[in-house]
Amino acid sequence: MPKSILDTAPVRAAVAPQGTETALGDLPAWNLGDLYAAPDAPEFKADLAEARARAEAFEQRWKGRLEEAARSTGDDGLGAAIEAYETLEDLMGRIISYAGLAYFSDTSDPKLAKFYGDVQSAMTDTSAHLLFFALELNRIDDAVIEDSLTRDPRAAHYTPWIHDLRLDRPYQLDDRIEQLFHEKSMTGHAAWNRLFDETMGGLEFVIDGESHALEVTLSMLQDADGAVRKKAGLALAETFRQNLRTFTLITNTLAKDKEISDRWRGFEDIADSRHLANRVERPVVDALAQAVREACPRLSHRYYAMKARWLGLDKLEFWDRNAPLPETPSAVIPWNEAKTTVLSAYHGFAPEMAEIAGRFFDRRWIDAPSRPGKMSGAFAHPTVPSVHPYVLVNYLGKPRDVMTLAHELGHGVHQVLAGAQGALMSSTPLTLAETASVFGEMLTFRALLDRTTDRRERKAMLAQKVEDMINTVVRQIAFYEFERRVHTARREGELTSDQLGELWLDVQSESLGPAVALSDGYETFWAYIPHFIHSPFYVYAYAFGDCLVNSLYSVYQNSPEGFRERYFDMLKAGGTKHHSELLAPFGLDASDPEFWNQGLSMIEGLIDELEAMES
Repeated sequence: MPKSILDTAPVRAAVAPQGTETALGDLPAWNLGDLYAAPDAPEFKADLAEARARAEAFEQRWKGRLEEAARSTGDDGLGAAIEAYETLEDLMGRIISYAGLAYFSDTSDPKLAKFYGDVQSAMTDTSAHLLFFALELNRIDDAVIEDSLTRDPRAAHYTPWIHDLRLDRPYQLDDRIEQLFHEKSMTGHAAWNRLFDETMGGLEFVIDGESHALEVTLSMLQDADGAVRKKAGLALAETFRQNLRTFTLITNTLAKDKEISDRWRGFEDIADSRHLANRVERPVVDALAQAVREACPRLSHRYYAMKARWLGLDKLEFWDRNAPLPETPSAVIPWNEAKTTVLSAYHGFAPEMAEIAGRFFDRRWIDAPSRPGKMSGAFAHPTVPSVHPYVLVNYLGKPRDVMTLAHELGHGVHQVLAGAQGALMSSTPLTLAETASVFGEMLTFRALLDRTTDRRERKAMLAQKVEDMINTVVRQIAFYEFERRVHTARREGELTSDQLGELWLDVQSESLGPAVALSDGYETFWAYIPHFIHSPFYVYAYAFGDCLVNSLYSVYQNSPEGFRERYFDMLKAGGTKHHSELLAPFGLDASDPEFWNQGLSMIEGLIDELEAMES
């Protein structure tokens, strides 16, 4: 989830490390004009009003008549109703996407905060008129639905969406209760999400008397100077500690909110609602989590022990975990060089992929500078198929920033290709949404590695890739385990900050291993992870995607013939197929435990290569 700029005090005016602004070059800021010209643009106000009017008309036209529509065809048929619904979804998606992107660019602006809040409220009210549609559709008998899909070509087009929707039937509630849940969301979880964003966006981290934003402070954990890393780590811990009561309250409230919703809907396991949304079976996720936990000794434990030796330390402190090796080039990577690196890697795989990614640069679909209060991290926002995605990064010129750019552009390419499926079927389940992004990273890494002849530079690159993969797989499964423990414990009552810190340290110790010292202060680091707040249990999707891509890349290396075509078909499918259907052409099966071991073996192989370099 995105975030943005908050405090405009002079002390936070410059957030990039001193001296890097010129070296980075001209960083692009996105142009949201393809959505709307401005928050007060006449077109935006007109669309806001039109969305409300059309939603009311849609409710009046179709509510209580969907079974009749399922028995009809043409303009009175179910297909016509779904087409009208999809058009409305696209219009409303365009409106809320613009409001969100504008707000995430600058959460410190009270006018933008009010604008986003008002639009959220308006869209909640508008969508209340559409709430009946999915609920009523799911109450129609299976035989009637299947007959409609046979007789009505317009309805048949939406067969994947209808079948997908009907998976929710066991968990949907009475219409009035669903409406209450829907309308209360603005003052419930959405409000707590916003509080987290605005609080996190306004934090200041003081180092040597100078205040920094979160993104810049986190980037200092990758500084070559151990003293700088330590100061950054302690500054992060101190500020998190000062705000821990707020983050503890947010976490407790949202965990309870989720428990209430899950209980009313009848979900058995605390993560089942996420599995359903991801269209992935619980045993598949359990097998992934187990495989990763069992692999920790030969992956993260082993790697961090090697890294401690390389850095001449008995143990890595938590602020040393992402420290660069002495072999790592320290020069700032200009934006244009990052652009060329990623696009050339994409082009080497498929020119079409590079052409799509190039649009993001050429048409200003990217927001790159790190500004005060701008959301930390990075994301690709699909907006709606009738427009195009946007990418946000906080580019500071580090090698990892180049990989982040490759990652988010992979998302962007995926979203563009899937857009042809339309507003209802373009969205990809989270477990597959990370496929193109991680694959884009892998392409960029392999292209860079292949042209590196210096042994020391190759070692630094391999080490960085291993760390990124550990962060994506081991760390994200540890996050998933932390969430499971938090939500389980929350059912017994509120958790204190100390209890949350203890759970965090227990899980991190298990995943990172004995070579990493989790010193005083690290117990607070759970507080800044936005996925815990915005998308509970989202995090395993990263590990799913990384292991999936590792297996896919092995297929590509071993039998490249026809791979590109099958890969693009997978991306273009959007949300129209289950992961089993999408992986079958590659001979892969995520329900097979060996599938996950195959993905993890690629990480182990890179560590083997690094270990061989020591001798």
